Amino acid sequence: MAITASMVAELRAKTDAPMMECKKALIEADGDMAKAEEILRVKLGTKAGKAASRVTAEGVVAAFISGDTGALVEVNCETDFVTKNDSFIALVQAAAKLAAQHNPADVTALAALPFSLDGFGPTLEDVRKGLIGKIGENMSLRRFARKSGGGKLVSYVHGTRIGVLVEYEGDDVAAKDVAMHVAAMKPVALTSGDVPAALIERERAVATAKAEEDRKAAEAAGKQPQPADIVTKRIEGSVQKFLKEVALLNQPFVKNDKQTVEQMLKEKHTAIKSFVLYVVGEGIEKKQDDFAAEVAAQVAAAQGKA
Repeated sequence: MAITASMVAELRAKTDAPMMECKKALIEADGDMAKAEEILRVKLGTKAGKAASRVTAEGVVAAFISGDTGALVEVNCETDFVTKNDSFIALVQAAAKLAAQHNPADVTALAALPFSLDGFGPTLEDVRKGLIGKIGENMSLRRFARKSGGGKLVSYVHGTRIGVLVEYEGDDVAAKDVAMHVAAMKPVALTSGDVPAALIERERAVATAKAEEDRKAAEAAGKQPQPADIVTKRIEGSVQKFLKEVALLNQPFVKNDKQTVEQMLKEKHTAIKSFVLYVVGEGIEKKQDDFAAEVAAQVAAAQGKA
């Protein structure tokens, strides 16, 4: 597969890795972006993951809570300009309220719920389509999460791009602090036991590949490689370190890193039952326009007409 400059630029934007290293990784991965990222992590360690969480799509996250029922939604658009549009913001806020009040089965069911805005309706979907025509930019209801009847709820929205919904029992202030912590530290699960197996295996694979790179480097330098049992301990140590970093209860509390979130909650007699974290555009690849190619195409078209 031909490796283009735009592919190299995209990988560099994701990883902060040197341009040539990105190109080499893409060649080795035969153009597979995800595999190339993993190759860079093996070769460059944590440097390759610096920018991996950068948002690559625009949109707004909104939350709605009424009693023990609440919802968190994400609605996407094409540019940051639209995220400041009052009608678009009203659409997102309405989606959150409708999701909480009606418990739709999925996004399609949410879109079919009754709602009118700016003369558009009678459903949320009709309003979405109307605003697309009015504003001139595509919009999509991406996802929502709903909690009800499982305890108290608290939400935290950082700007419009990061949203958290927390289900808890106990102290309201402690729960709000946890919601803010989740927005800042972005855990993937409540406990280490809840971390998806696929993520653990990926981390183990990266640690194993890194160990193999170190072994080859040692042999090339004429040094004795580490014994197999030490290597195994290193790999499992990396996995355990990863679990502590991504499990909410194991993370150092953002307001006091001398204690974990779990320790803070114990002091406050508070229990977190679950949480939802949405980061706008997470997992979405945003189309990167090649300005130079666009200009070249326009020039070629003009010359063809001449």
